[in-house]
This record gives sequence, C-alpha cells and structure tokens, in this order.
Amino acid sequence: MAGHSKWANIKRRKGAQDAKRGKLFTKLIKEITVAAQMGGGDIDANPRLRLAVDKAKGASMPKDNIARAVAKGSGNVDMADYHEFNMEGYGPGGVAVILEVLTDNRNRSAAEIRFAFNKGNGNLGTSGCVAYMFKRMGVIAGPSEGVDEDELMMAALEAGADDVTVEGEGWEVTAELDAFAGARDALQADFTVESAELSYLPDNTVTLEGAKAEQFMRMLDLLEDCDDVQNVHHNADISEDELTRIMDA
Repeated sequence: MAGHSKWANIKRRKGAQDAKRGKLFTKLIKEITVAAQMGGGDIDANPRLRLAVDKAKGASMPKDNIARAVAKGSGNVDMADYHEFNMEGYGPGGVAVILEVLTDNRNRSAAEIRFAFNKGNGNLGTSGCVAYMFKRMGVIAGPSEGVDEDELMMAALEAGADDVTVEGEGWEVTAELDAFAGARDALQADFTVESAELSYLPDNTVTLEGAKAEQFMRMLDLLEDCDDVQNVHHNADISEDELTRIMDA
C-alpha cells in the first residue's frame, strides 16, 4: 500500500491543472454503459454499475448524462463489442505500470499504448510482468478538514477496512475486495466520501527525480489521453517539490 497516497495527490494535482473533463466523461460514460449492459440497470443489484455511477457523480457529471448511459447499456440498443483487459509495462527508472483497458478495437488500443510507452522512455511488457508487485484493493477517500482521525479510524476498522491514512488535505481508507462495499457504505454515513473505487496498490515504490520524473509524467499524460485506457496504476514516488517543479516548467 506504500505510495498510494502520493499517487492520489499526483492525480488530484494533475486533475486541477489539466481539467480534462470532457475526456474523463467519455471514459466514465463508457464504463457506466458497459456495466449496465453486463449486469443490468439496477444500481442496488449491480455493484460495478454503482461504482461507475459514484465515480461519475464524484467527477460532477450531470445526472442526465448518467441516466442516458445507464439506459443505453440496459436497453436493447446495439452496442460495440467491448473487451476488457489489462496491459503492463515499465516506465523510466523501472516504474511498474498496470493499465485497465476497455475497448472495441484491441489493435488500436495496443498501438496507442505502445506509442505512449515509447515516448516516455518506457517499455510495454507481457501479461503478468508487473502484476505481482500490486494487490487489488478497494480505496475510499475524502477531505480531512474537520475529521477526527481517531473517529475515522474506528469507523473504518469496525467496517472491516485494512488501513487508514490521513495526509495533507485528505484521508484514504483501504479495504480488501470483500469488505470494500461495506466499508464504503459505513463511511458514507458519517464522513464526506469523494471517491470509492477498486485499485491496484503497489507493494513498494520507485522514487523518481529530474529527467526520469519528467519522462514519466509525460508518459502518464499520454496514457491518460488514450480513450481506451480507463485507469492507470503505478508505483512511482514523486515528491511534492519535484511535482511542482515539473508542473511549473
């Protein structure tokens, strides 16, 4: 679980500066539609759909957009044949990267992802080449302002969570997959939850500085620009000072 809070900080900082809301909405709509198509349009009976809708709400997606995506997926509308799979590789400095891909064209996705790795001085690897360095976990996060850390920890642990971290302006709770939904619901009752999602958390991190940090951030931008890449997970550790330097360059 080391390094996940720093990664969350990187995502928040990048999100505030890049403001790629349109592209994010496109990915979220795709996930909602596929989730509804696979498990039906009832959020209470479809955990994957609930996760997707919660994430869309957290990104301030309009309710009408969410409703249309659910209706499209759960209706009799002809849809592209989407495929889900992970791709793995290494970034500069030996950073391990896992990509969650959702696409209707594997060749297109592979070409775009390979280009991103090459431009970032990374290498696309084979299936399983870095997966063993990560653990699939549920991650729940929210703002720390006004939160009593002891109360948060007590509530999280009683709900079956594994770990609680309060750092800077936010808190994060991690939970095993079978305890994730219960922990999320329990925390939502008493705390402000900004996001609740399944993630790949690294066992260890790789510290990046200077040129390698810049190359990795360039690669990260290119990967996040790929419409078919739903999520990017990695074990890079970039300090706040280094991140600020790169963003301001």
